[in-house]
Amino acid sequence: MAWRLLKVEEQREQLVEAYLKGTACMSELCEQYGVSRKTAYKWCDRYKRLGKNGLKDLSKAPRAPNKLYNDEIIDMLLDLKLKKRRWGPRKIIARLEHEYPKMDWPSPTRLYEIFKENNLVIPRRLRGRVPATHPLGDLNGSNDTWMADFKGWFLTRNNTKCEPLTITDGFSRFLIKCVHLNNKSSEYVWPVFAEAFREYGLPNRIRTDNGPPFGSVGAGRLTDLSVKLIKVGVTPEWINPGHPEENGRHERFHSTLQQAIADPPAFDLKEQIQRIVAFQEEYNHERPHESLIQPNITLDRQDSGMEYSDPPNTTVKLCSYEKWGKMDVFGLTNMNITSARH
Repeated sequence: MAWRLLKVEEQREQLVEAYLKGTACMSELCEQYGVSRKTAYKWCDRYKRLGKNGLKDLSKAPRAPNKLYNDEIIDMLLDLKLKKRRWGPRKIIARLEHEYPKMDWPSPTRLYEIFKENNLVIPRRLRGRVPATHPLGDLNGSNDTWMADFKGWFLTRNNTKCEPLTITDGFSRFLIKCVHLNNKSSEYVWPVFAEAFREYGLPNRIRTDNGPPFGSVGAGRLTDLSVKLIKVGVTPEWINPGHPEENGRHERFHSTLQQAIADPPAFDLKEQIQRIVAFQEEYNHERPHESLIQPNITLDRQDSGMEYSDPPNTTVKLCSYEKWGKMDVFGLTNMNITSARH
C-alpha cells in the first residue's frame, strides 16, 4: 500500500487534536511536526475560534482595495508627466507636493501603475550582459600592462571632429601613442598597435574598456582586434562595465590631455594634430610626473623581451599615410599578412 501524502491542513489538525486530547505535550508535538511553540499555539487558538476552517491559510490579498483618486488629481499627474516625459514618479510627486502640499498624492509605486495604464511608461532596453573574464593583472614594470582607449571626441573651431586614440604604459605613464583616427574600427586601430609593438616590443597585457573595437558582449568579450592581440602573444583584459576607475590612470591622463590640447581647441584638424605631437613630446620627456619617483621615465625596446611580428595568416588593412609633423594621418590599403611571430 502506498504512503499517504498529508496536506498541511491535515497535519495542523492532527497536532491540534493530539494537544486538545492530551495525548502528548506541546513540546513533543512541536518537535514531531517541526514547528515552533508559538506557531502551534496559534493554530490551536484558530481551531477553537473557527473550527477546521481556521486551519487554512488566510488570504494574502489586501483587506482594502487600492485607494481611489479623483479625476482631478489623475489629470494633474498626467499633465505634468506629458510635459516632463523624462521625469519618473518620484520627481513628479515631489514637484506636485511642493506646489500643492495640502493635497493627497499617490505613492511612487501607485503613480507608476497609473502611468503604465495610460501608456506613459517606456520600458528600458535590456542590454546584453558582458561575460566575466580573468582578474586584472598587477602593474609590476614597464611593458607589463598597456592601457588604451579613445579620448572623447571634440570639435575644432572650424567644426571638424577630433577623436584621438591613446595608448599609455600603466607602470611608467609613458605616452606610447596619441593618434587622431577618422574611424574607430579595428581596421584603423590595429595599425597603431602594430607600430607601437615594433617600436617598444610586446607588452604582457593591454587593458581597455568594453566598447568597440576593444570589447563586445559576445563570448569572452572577443572582437577582431582582441583576437589579433592574442595571435601576436598579448593578453587583452577588460575592466568591469561601469567601473572606469579600474583604468583610472588612463582616465586621469585623458583629463590632462584635454586641458593641454583642447581647452580651447585648435582652429582646424591640422593645427590640432600638431598640438598633439607637441604635447606627446613634452609629456614624455619634459613634464614631471608627481606619482613617480623619478621626474619622468621613458620606454625602450629592452623593456620588453618579446619581439613583434605580424599575426599569422591574417588579412588586415595597413596604413599608407602622409606626414603632418611627426603624426601619421591614416588612409587604408589592403594587404595580406602571412608572416608568423618569432
